Amino acid sequence: MDFSNIFRLVNLVVGGVMILGGIGQFFPIGFQSVIVGCYVIIFGAATVLLEFQIPPYVSRWAPFLFSFLGRGIFYIFVGTILLHEPVIRIVAGAIIAIIGLGYCVLEFIPSIEPPQNMRDAGGEWGAEQI
Repeated sequence: MDFSNIFRLVNLVVGGVMILGGIGQFFPIGFQSVIVGCYVIIFGAATVLLEFQIPPYVSRWAPFLFSFLGRGIFYIFVGTILLHEPVIRIVAGAIIAIIGLGYCVLEFIPSIEPPQNMRDAGGEWGAEQI
């Protein structure tokens, strides 16, 4: 079965939730919350943009985004950044982290292949690069 469209939709939803969680991170306004909010918004925008176009430098500088395990750990990281009061950020962070855990599990299920946009642009899926 081809789950490419489902993974694309999930990644778009996660990117949108990251952006909304990053905006929510600004309140109450403080230096640290603004910095973290900006990073989460940038991560969310990058996640959304990777669903439409993969710039050539991304596979070199962020190769972890091209595997279920790498993307799952990235989602867990961003989700845990958002786990803080108020409830809206806790919900956003929990959604992102749970999807990240699901992606980590998918790495170890050989019958499910990653979608085309999550495969390394420089090599074939499953090929070792030295």
